[in-house]
Amino acid sequence: MKSIFARLLPKRMRSDSVIIPVVRLNGMIMSGGSPLRPALSLASTAGVLEKAFAYKKAPAVAISVNSPGGSPVQSRLIYKRIRDLAAEKDKKVLVFVEDVAASGGYMIAVAGDEIIADPSSIVGSIGVVSASFGFQEMIKKIGVERRVYTAGKNKVALDPFQPEKKAEVDKLKKLQLEVHQTFIDLVQERREDRLTDDPDLFTGAFWSGVRGLELGLVDSLGDMRSEIKKRYGEDAKLKLVSASRGLFGWRAGAGSWSTGLAIDSDTVAMAANGLVDAANERALWGRYGL
Repeated sequence: MKSIFARLLPKRMRSDSVIIPVVRLNGMIMSGGSPLRPALSLASTAGVLEKAFAYKKAPAVAISVNSPGGSPVQSRLIYKRIRDLAAEKDKKVLVFVEDVAASGGYMIAVAGDEIIADPSSIVGSIGVVSASFGFQEMIKKIGVERRVYTAGKNKVALDPFQPEKKAEVDKLKKLQLEVHQTFIDLVQERREDRLTDDPDLFTGAFWSGVRGLELGLVDSLGDMRSEIKKRYGEDAKLKLVSASRGLFGWRAGAGSWSTGLAIDSDTVAMAANGLVDAANERALWGRYGL
């Protein structure tokens, strides 16, 4: 009698139907973020990760990564939170790479026990970059005098309105090397003997998913739906886990905003800052042809 009743229930409600929670991590990685400039950070992802790993009967959590990178600190914090939850809840983590998991995006991806990439995706870019401009000649031409008053001789190091100084650049490069080594150590720890000894592996170069498989950066090629059904049966279901909606309809970390509030000066300022950040983000995505 029980088996007859079970067959009448929708597949998603049957006890033999495996549910795999899915978290989508999409976008540039940086602290902060706003309704006009959503970003990946520990603050924007912690809640949704907690919800996904709370599925007691789920044997695994699937995480979709689509990010060109960004803050190395936020990347590592997200990576660590995933690994901490995986250990605490005893869950396997399957990471699926969509368009790109590069730089900080790849740092998050190595939190997976396995990384499955689309053949045409972009992976790697294990390096550190800083970018700026030099405006000192421009302000001379337009007759602008820069006035800066500091306490501490290094407070205006690498100021884009002053000539570049070798000592300041050397300090920046030393810092970059330290951050880069942290990235390398993390990848080596997680990928262990799966990595090849290719000399370009940690130079900041990036590759297709196909080449990434050959280099040991990913474990297999495929897509989420097919892989989950292959592993857990045709009745296995993917359950997208979303962030909770906040006040005025803002979905934390999801990039959606809906409100009828009037536009004020703060909103205008937010929009202006958002345009600058959007340009930077566009340049970062553009590096990978996206």
